[in-house]
Amino acid sequence: MPEPQPAAVSGRSVLIVVENLPVPMDRRVWLEATTLVAAGYRVSVICPTGRGWDAPYEVIDGVHIYRYPEPPEAHSGALAYAREWGGALLHMFRMAARVRRERGFDVIHGCNPPDLIWLLALRWRLWGVRYVFDHHDVCPELFEAKFARRGLLYRVMLWWERISFAVADVSIATNESFREIALRRGRMAPANVFVVRSAPKVETFERAPPEPRYRMGAATVMGYVGVIGQQEGMDLLVAAADHLIRGLGQTDVHFTIVGFGPELPNVQRDVEKRGLSDHFTFTGALYGDEMLVALNSCDIGVSPDPCNPMNDISTMNKVMEYMTLEKPVVQFDLKEGRASAGAASLYAKSNDPRDFAACIAMLIADPGLRARMGKIGRNRVLESLSWSNSVPHLLAAYERVFALKR
Repeated sequence: MPEPQPAAVSGRSVLIVVENLPVPMDRRVWLEATTLVAAGYRVSVICPTGRGWDAPYEVIDGVHIYRYPEPPEAHSGALAYAREWGGALLHMFRMAARVRRERGFDVIHGCNPPDLIWLLALRWRLWGVRYVFDHHDVCPELFEAKFARRGLLYRVMLWWERISFAVADVSIATNESFREIALRRGRMAPANVFVVRSAPKVETFERAPPEPRYRMGAATVMGYVGVIGQQEGMDLLVAAADHLIRGLGQTDVHFTIVGFGPELPNVQRDVEKRGLSDHFTFTGALYGDEMLVALNSCDIGVSPDPCNPMNDISTMNKVMEYMTLEKPVVQFDLKEGRASAGAASLYAKSNDPRDFAACIAMLIADPGLRARMGKIGRNRVLESLSWSNSVPHLLAAYERVFALKR
Protein backbone atom coordinates (compact mmCIF):
# COMPACT_ATOMS: atom_id res chain seq x y z
CA MET A 1 0.00 0.00 0.00
CA PRO A 2 1.22 3.55 -0.67
CA GLU A 3 2.26 5.54 2.38
CA PRO A 4 -0.69 7.62 3.64
CA GLN A 5 -0.26 11.36 3.22
CA PRO A 6 -1.06 13.84 6.03
CA ALA A 7 -4.70 14.87 5.79
CA ALA A 8 -3.69 18.47 6.44
CA VAL A 9 -1.93 18.76 3.08
CA SER A 10 -5.30 19.31 1.41
CA GLY A 11 -6.90 21.01 4.42
CA ARG A 12 -6.16 23.99 6.58
CA SER A 13 -3.02 23.32 8.53
CA VAL A 14 -0.69 25.88 10.10
CA LEU A 15 2.86 25.79 11.40
CA ILE A 16 3.61 28.62 13.85
CA VAL A 17 7.31 29.36 14.38
CA VAL A 18 8.58 31.44 17.31
CA GLU A 19 12.12 31.98 18.60
CA ASN A 20 12.15 34.25 21.63
CA LEU A 21 9.87 32.38 24.08
CA PRO A 22 8.55 28.85 24.60
CA VAL A 23 4.89 28.10 23.99
CA PRO A 24 2.47 28.29 25.78
CA MET A 25 4.47 30.81 27.83
CA ASP A 26 4.30 33.27 24.91
CA ARG A 27 0.78 34.41 25.65
CA ARG A 28 0.09 36.09 22.30
CA VAL A 29 1.23 33.08 20.30
CA TRP A 30 -0.74 30.76 22.55
CA LEU A 31 -3.93 32.75 22.04
CA GLU A 32 -3.38 32.72 18.29
CA ALA A 33 -2.72 28.99 18.24
CA THR A 34 -5.72 28.00 20.37
CA THR A 35 -7.99 30.39 18.46
CA LEU A 36 -7.02 28.73 15.18
CA VAL A 37 -7.61 25.27 16.68
CA ALA A 38 -11.06 26.35 17.86
CA ALA A 39 -11.80 27.56 14.31
CA GLY A 40 -10.98 24.14 12.88
CA TYR A 41 -7.35 24.55 11.84
CA ARG A 42 -4.69 21.94 12.55
CA VAL A 43 -1.96 23.81 14.37
CA SER A 44 1.64 22.88 15.06
CA VAL A 45 4.19 25.10 16.81
CA ILE A 46 7.99 25.12 16.72
CA CYS A 47 9.57 26.99 19.63
CA PRO A 48 12.47 26.77 22.12
CA THR A 49 12.40 25.03 25.46
CA GLY A 50 12.81 26.99 28.68
CA ARG A 51 11.23 28.17 31.93
CA GLY A 52 9.85 24.73 32.73
CA TRP A 53 8.51 24.03 29.24
CA ASP A 54 11.15 21.42 28.46
CA ALA A 55 9.29 18.54 26.80
CA PRO A 56 10.58 18.17 23.23
CA TYR A 57 7.06 17.34 22.04
CA GLU A 58 3.64 17.57 23.61
CA VAL A 59 0.04 18.29 22.73
CA ILE A 60 -1.81 20.92 24.78
CA ASP A 61 -5.40 21.94 24.01
CA GLY A 62 -5.10 20.49 20.53
CA VAL A 63 -1.88 22.35 19.68
CA HIS A 64 1.07 20.10 18.73
CA ILE A 65 4.20 21.72 20.18
CA TYR A 66 7.69 20.82 18.95
CA ARG A 67 10.49 22.30 21.04
CA TYR A 68 14.20 22.61 20.33
CA PRO A 69 16.92 23.20 22.96
CA GLU A 70 16.85 26.77 24.24
CA PRO A 71 19.62 28.75 22.52
CA PRO A 72 21.96 30.93 24.60
CA GLU A 73 20.32 34.35 24.90
CA ALA A 74 22.33 37.12 23.27
CA HIS A 75 22.83 40.18 25.48
CA SER A 76 25.11 42.20 23.24
CA GLY A 77 27.27 41.98 20.15
CA ALA A 78 26.67 40.83 16.60
CA LEU A 79 28.45 37.51 17.15
CA ALA A 80 26.24 36.61 20.12
CA TYR A 81 23.08 37.33 18.13
CA ALA A 82 24.45 35.35 15.17
CA ARG A 83 24.95 32.33 17.46
CA GLU A 84 21.47 32.64 18.98
CA TRP A 85 19.56 33.23 15.76
CA GLY A 86 21.69 30.94 13.59
CA GLY A 87 21.29 28.04 15.99
CA ALA A 88 17.55 28.63 16.25
CA LEU A 89 17.15 28.72 12.47
CA LEU A 90 18.95 25.39 12.08
CA HIS A 91 16.53 23.83 14.55
CA MET A 92 13.57 25.42 12.76
CA PHE A 93 14.62 23.97 9.40
CA ARG A 94 15.16 20.53 10.91
CA MET A 95 11.91 20.47 12.86
CA ALA A 96 9.80 21.92 10.05
CA ALA A 97 10.76 18.91 7.92
CA ARG A 98 9.58 16.66 10.75
CA VAL A 99 6.28 18.52 11.15
CA ARG A 100 5.73 18.32 7.40
CA ARG A 101 6.14 14.54 7.49
CA GLU A 102 4.03 13.99 10.59
CA ARG A 103 1.25 16.55 10.25
CA GLY A 104 1.73 18.64 7.12
CA PHE A 105 1.26 22.41 6.84
CA ASP A 106 -0.15 24.78 4.25
CA VAL A 107 0.93 28.01 5.95
CA ILE A 108 3.99 29.01 7.95
CA HIS A 109 3.15 31.66 10.52
CA GLY A 110 6.45 33.31 11.48
CA CYS A 111 6.67 35.39 14.67
CA ASN A 112 9.61 37.79 14.87
CA PRO A 113 12.19 38.48 16.23
CA PRO A 114 14.35 37.66 14.40
CA ASP A 115 13.33 38.95 10.98
CA LEU A 116 14.87 35.85 9.42
CA ILE A 117 12.02 33.32 9.42
CA TRP A 118 11.41 34.26 5.77
CA LEU A 119 14.34 31.94 5.02
CA LEU A 120 12.24 29.01 6.23
CA ALA A 121 9.22 30.32 4.33
CA LEU A 122 11.23 30.44 1.09
CA ARG A 123 12.39 26.86 1.69
CA TRP A 124 8.78 25.64 1.58
CA ARG A 125 7.36 28.02 -1.02
CA LEU A 126 8.24 25.57 -3.82
CA TRP A 127 5.73 23.18 -2.23
CA GLY A 128 2.96 25.78 -2.28
CA VAL A 129 3.27 26.82 1.37
CA ARG A 130 2.23 30.41 2.08
CA TYR A 131 3.78 32.76 4.65
CA VAL A 132 2.08 34.86 7.34
CA PHE A 133 4.47 37.34 8.93
CA ASP A 134 3.37 38.06 12.52
CA HIS A 135 5.12 41.35 13.27
CA HIS A 136 5.72 41.28 17.06
CA ASP A 137 8.69 43.66 17.31
CA VAL A 138 10.13 46.41 15.12
CA CYS A 139 13.64 44.95 14.98
CA PRO A 140 15.45 48.01 13.55
CA GLU A 141 14.09 50.17 16.36
CA LEU A 142 14.79 47.35 18.84
CA PHE A 143 18.43 47.38 17.73
CA GLU A 144 18.55 51.16 18.17
CA ALA A 145 17.01 50.91 21.65
CA LYS A 146 19.50 48.24 22.76
CA PHE A 147 22.66 49.81 21.38
CA ALA A 148 21.78 53.54 21.19
CA ARG A 149 23.04 53.81 17.63
CA ARG A 150 22.22 52.96 14.04
CA GLY A 151 25.01 52.28 11.53
CA LEU A 152 25.52 49.21 9.34
CA LEU A 153 23.71 46.66 11.52
CA TYR A 154 20.70 48.92 11.78
CA ARG A 155 20.56 49.04 7.97
CA VAL A 156 20.87 45.25 7.86
CA MET A 157 17.86 45.04 10.19
CA LEU A 158 15.88 47.30 7.85
CA TRP A 159 16.85 45.07 4.94
CA TRP A 160 15.75 41.88 6.74
CA GLU A 161 12.49 43.54 7.71
CA ARG A 162 11.85 44.55 4.10
CA ILE A 163 12.48 40.99 2.90
CA SER A 164 10.13 39.64 5.61
CA PHE A 165 7.31 41.74 4.22
CA ALA A 166 8.24 40.96 0.61
CA VAL A 167 8.09 37.20 1.22
CA ALA A 168 4.87 37.40 3.26
CA ASP A 169 1.54 36.78 1.59
CA VAL A 170 -0.23 38.31 4.59
CA SER A 171 1.15 40.36 7.47
CA ILE A 172 -0.31 40.63 10.97
CA ALA A 173 0.34 43.88 12.87
CA THR A 174 -0.09 44.28 16.62
CA ASN A 175 -1.40 47.85 16.32
CA GLU A 176 -1.99 50.66 13.84
CA SER A 177 1.60 51.90 14.10
CA PHE A 178 2.89 48.50 13.02
CA ARG A 179 0.33 48.42 10.22
CA GLU A 180 1.72 51.73 8.97
CA ILE A 181 5.21 50.21 8.90
CA ALA A 182 3.93 47.24 6.87
CA LEU A 183 2.39 49.64 4.34
CA ARG A 184 5.22 52.19 4.24
CA ARG A 185 8.47 50.31 4.83
CA GLY A 186 7.11 46.91 3.87
CA ARG A 187 5.23 48.17 0.80
CA MET A 188 2.47 45.65 1.38
CA ALA A 189 -0.98 46.00 -0.14
CA PRO A 190 -3.47 47.27 2.46
CA ALA A 191 -5.76 44.28 1.80
CA ASN A 192 -2.99 41.95 3.01
CA VAL A 193 -2.26 43.65 6.36
CA PHE A 194 -4.43 42.84 9.39
CA VAL A 195 -4.29 44.40 12.87
CA VAL A 196 -4.51 41.70 15.56
CA ARG A 197 -3.96 43.44 18.87
CA SER A 198 -2.30 41.66 21.78
CA ALA A 199 -4.80 41.48 24.60
CA PRO A 200 -5.77 39.17 27.45
CA LYS A 201 -8.57 36.67 27.16
CA VAL A 202 -10.97 38.21 29.63
CA GLU A 203 -12.65 34.88 30.41
CA THR A 204 -9.43 33.53 31.92
CA PHE A 205 -7.93 36.79 33.21
CA GLU A 206 -10.20 37.20 36.22
CA ARG A 207 -10.19 39.71 39.04
CA ALA A 208 -9.87 38.40 42.61
CA PRO A 209 -9.28 39.74 46.13
CA PRO A 210 -5.66 40.54 47.09
CA GLU A 211 -3.45 38.01 48.85
CA PRO A 212 -1.67 39.38 51.94
CA ARG A 213 1.52 37.42 51.14
CA TYR A 214 2.07 39.64 48.10
CA ARG A 215 1.30 42.91 49.89
CA MET A 216 4.00 42.63 52.57
CA GLY A 217 1.91 44.74 54.93
CA ALA A 218 2.14 47.86 52.74
CA ALA A 219 -0.71 50.32 52.31
CA THR A 220 -0.11 50.64 48.55
CA VAL A 221 1.43 48.05 46.25
CA MET A 222 2.76 48.71 42.76
CA GLY A 223 2.93 45.78 40.37
CA TYR A 224 5.12 45.06 37.36
CA VAL A 225 4.87 42.01 35.12
CA GLY A 226 7.03 41.28 32.10
CA VAL A 227 10.53 40.85 30.80
CA ILE A 228 13.35 42.43 32.80
CA GLY A 229 15.69 43.40 29.99
CA GLN A 230 17.84 46.23 28.79
CA GLN A 231 15.06 48.20 27.12
CA GLU A 232 12.23 47.76 29.68
CA GLY A 233 13.24 50.74 31.85
CA MET A 234 13.60 48.93 35.15
CA ASP A 235 16.45 51.26 36.12
CA LEU A 236 14.00 54.14 35.76
CA LEU A 237 11.44 52.31 37.91
CA VAL A 238 13.96 51.77 40.71
CA ALA A 239 14.99 55.44 40.52
CA ALA A 240 11.31 56.43 40.66
CA ALA A 241 10.77 54.22 43.71
CA ASP A 242 13.78 55.82 45.41
CA HIS A 243 12.36 59.30 44.85
CA LEU A 244 8.85 58.20 45.86
CA ILE A 245 10.08 56.81 49.18
CA ARG A 246 12.87 59.24 50.09
CA GLY A 247 11.99 62.39 48.19
CA LEU A 248 8.19 62.31 48.50
CA GLY A 249 7.96 60.55 51.86
CA GLN A 250 5.76 57.68 50.66
CA THR A 251 7.29 54.98 52.83
CA ASP A 252 4.27 52.68 53.23
CA VAL A 253 4.63 51.20 49.74
CA HIS A 254 5.85 48.01 48.13
CA PHE A 255 6.82 47.00 44.59
CA THR A 256 6.03 43.48 43.38
CA ILE A 257 8.15 42.62 40.33
CA VAL A 258 6.95 39.57 38.38
CA GLY A 259 9.22 38.37 35.61
CA PHE A 260 12.65 37.33 34.50
CA GLY A 261 15.30 38.51 32.09
CA PRO A 262 18.98 39.25 31.64
CA GLU A 263 18.88 42.49 33.63
CA LEU A 264 17.27 41.02 36.74
CA PRO A 265 20.56 40.66 38.71
CA ASN A 266 21.52 44.26 37.87
CA VAL A 267 18.11 45.55 38.97
CA GLN A 268 18.33 43.61 42.23
CA ARG A 269 21.80 45.04 42.90
CA ASP A 270 20.51 48.55 42.23
CA VAL A 271 17.66 48.05 44.70
CA GLU A 272 20.06 46.72 47.32
CA LYS A 273 22.59 49.51 46.76
CA ARG A 274 19.87 52.13 47.26
CA GLY A 275 18.72 50.46 50.49
CA LEU A 276 15.28 49.66 49.07
CA SER A 277 15.23 45.88 49.52
CA ASP A 278 12.43 46.03 52.10
CA HIS A 279 10.24 47.76 49.52
CA PHE A 280 10.75 45.25 46.66
CA THR A 281 9.78 41.64 46.07
CA PHE A 282 11.15 39.87 43.00
CA THR A 283 8.96 36.83 42.42
CA GLY A 284 10.71 35.52 39.33
CA ALA A 285 8.55 34.15 36.55
CA LEU A 286 4.95 33.37 37.51
CA TYR A 287 2.39 31.76 35.24
CA GLY A 288 -1.34 31.22 35.08
CA ASP A 289 -3.25 31.47 38.32
CA GLU A 290 -0.24 32.46 40.43
CA MET A 291 0.55 35.41 38.16
CA LEU A 292 -3.06 36.54 38.49
CA VAL A 293 -2.86 36.25 42.27
CA ALA A 294 0.21 38.52 42.30
CA LEU A 295 -1.32 41.13 39.97
CA ASN A 296 -4.67 41.13 41.74
CA SER A 297 -2.80 41.91 44.96
CA CYS A 298 -1.46 45.19 43.52
CA ASP A 299 -3.12 48.60 43.57
CA ILE A 300 -1.29 50.29 40.66
CA GLY A 301 0.25 48.80 37.54
CA VAL A 302 3.54 50.33 36.44
CA SER A 303 5.01 50.25 32.93
CA PRO A 304 8.39 52.02 32.96
CA ASP A 305 9.32 51.35 29.32
CA PRO A 306 11.30 54.45 28.30
CA CYS A 307 10.36 56.70 25.44
CA ASN A 308 12.34 55.67 22.35
CA PRO A 309 11.46 54.93 18.70
CA MET A 310 10.62 51.29 19.47
CA ASN A 311 8.54 51.69 22.63
CA ASP A 312 6.65 54.68 21.24
CA ILE A 313 4.95 52.47 18.64
CA SER A 314 4.72 49.22 20.64
CA THR A 315 1.73 47.87 22.53
CA MET A 316 2.80 46.75 26.00
CA ASN A 317 1.06 43.52 27.05
CA LYS A 318 1.42 44.40 30.72
CA VAL A 319 -0.61 47.60 30.27
CA MET A 320 -3.45 45.57 28.75
CA GLU A 321 -3.25 43.09 31.63
CA TYR A 322 -3.35 45.79 34.30
CA MET A 323 -6.40 47.32 32.62
CA THR A 324 -8.16 43.96 32.39
CA LEU A 325 -7.73 43.52 36.14
CA GLU A 326 -9.07 47.04 36.75
CA LYS A 327 -5.77 48.53 37.88
CA PRO A 328 -4.86 52.15 37.12
CA VAL A 329 -1.62 52.49 35.18
CA VAL A 330 1.44 54.74 35.37
CA GLN A 331 3.66 54.85 32.29
CA PHE A 332 5.77 57.24 30.27
CA ASP A 333 4.02 59.19 27.54
CA LEU A 334 4.15 56.84 24.54
CA LYS A 335 1.99 57.02 21.42
CA GLU A 336 0.67 53.46 21.58
CA GLY A 337 0.54 53.58 25.37
CA ARG A 338 -2.03 56.35 25.09
CA ALA A 339 -3.83 54.47 22.31
CA SER A 340 -4.23 51.48 24.61
CA ALA A 341 -4.93 53.06 27.99
CA GLY A 342 -6.48 56.46 27.33
CA ALA A 343 -7.77 57.89 30.60
CA ALA A 344 -6.95 54.66 32.47
CA SER A 345 -3.35 55.82 32.86
CA LEU A 346 -1.28 58.71 34.11
CA TYR A 347 1.58 59.66 31.79
CA ALA A 348 4.93 60.79 33.15
CA LYS A 349 7.29 63.06 31.24
CA SER A 350 9.57 61.12 28.93
CA ASN A 351 12.12 59.06 30.88
CA ASP A 352 11.79 61.25 33.98
CA PRO A 353 11.77 59.01 37.09
CA ARG A 354 10.88 61.89 39.38
CA ASP A 355 7.74 62.66 37.39
CA PHE A 356 6.96 58.94 37.29
CA ALA A 357 7.16 58.95 41.09
CA ALA A 358 4.92 62.02 41.25
CA CYS A 359 2.27 60.21 39.16
CA ILE A 360 2.39 57.24 41.54
CA ALA A 361 2.11 59.60 44.52
CA MET A 362 -0.95 61.24 42.95
CA LEU A 363 -2.70 57.88 42.74
CA ILE A 364 -1.65 56.90 46.27
CA ALA A 365 -3.23 60.09 47.59
CA ASP A 366 -6.54 59.60 45.75
CA PRO A 367 -8.12 56.11 46.05
CA GLY A 368 -11.21 57.42 44.28
CA LEU A 369 -9.16 58.39 41.24
CA ARG A 370 -7.55 54.94 41.26
CA ALA A 371 -10.98 53.29 41.26
CA ARG A 372 -12.31 55.49 38.43
CA MET A 373 -9.25 54.93 36.28
CA GLY A 374 -9.40 51.19 36.92
CA LYS A 375 -13.01 51.02 35.76
CA ILE A 376 -12.20 53.07 32.65
CA GLY A 377 -9.42 50.65 31.77
CA ARG A 378 -11.47 47.52 32.24
CA ASN A 379 -14.35 48.98 30.22
CA ARG A 380 -11.94 49.83 27.39
CA VAL A 381 -10.81 46.22 27.34
CA LEU A 382 -14.32 44.80 27.46
CA GLU A 383 -15.64 47.14 24.78
CA SER A 384 -12.90 47.02 22.16
CA LEU A 385 -9.49 45.73 23.29
CA SER A 386 -9.98 42.18 24.61
CA TRP A 387 -8.77 39.13 22.73
CA SER A 388 -12.34 38.38 21.63
CA ASN A 389 -12.19 41.61 19.61
CA SER A 390 -8.96 40.42 17.94
CA VAL A 391 -10.26 36.98 16.96
CA PRO A 392 -12.25 38.12 13.88
CA HIS A 393 -9.18 39.94 12.54
CA LEU A 394 -6.95 36.88 12.98
CA LEU A 395 -9.47 34.64 11.24
CA ALA A 396 -9.90 37.21 8.45
CA ALA A 397 -6.12 37.18 7.90
CA TYR A 398 -6.27 33.42 7.44
CA GLU A 399 -9.26 33.61 5.13
CA ARG A 400 -7.21 36.02 3.06
CA VAL A 401 -4.11 33.84 2.91
CA PHE A 402 -6.13 30.79 1.86
CA ALA A 403 -7.99 32.86 -0.73
CA LEU A 404 -4.62 33.90 -2.15
CA LYS A 405 -3.52 30.29 -2.12
CA ARG A 406 -6.39 29.27 -4.37
